[in-house]
Amino acid sequence: MIVYIREAHALDSPSPMYTVLVEDPTNLGERLEVAKTCMTRLALEPIPAVVDRLDDKVNKAYAGYPDRLFLVGKDGRISYAGGRGPFGFKPAELEAAIKKELGAQDH
Repeated sequence: MIVYIREAHALDSPSPMYTVLVEDPTNLGERLEVAKTCMTRLALEPIPAVVDRLDDKVNKAYAGYPDRLFLVGKDGRISYAGGRGPFGFKPAELEAAIKKELGAQDH
């Protein structure tokens, strides 16, 4: 599951990234649209996602762990932990870990 939190590099944020062409949402509808855009651009739509509310409660609780990808194995333990983001955000590595966990072989 993906937990979408506040966009860290929105155009009107303290650290804008001009490859991310969104403004910080001012209402939940806007945040849902930004999350949908992110999911689509990163081709993550097959993965279920939830979106943090405008009060940023989840973001504040886990701010020390940006863009982390985790896979919980069949045994209930973490079988993959990605690096800190944004450079540690590597969906392809997570995909390989999922395949390994499920016993699938790469072709």
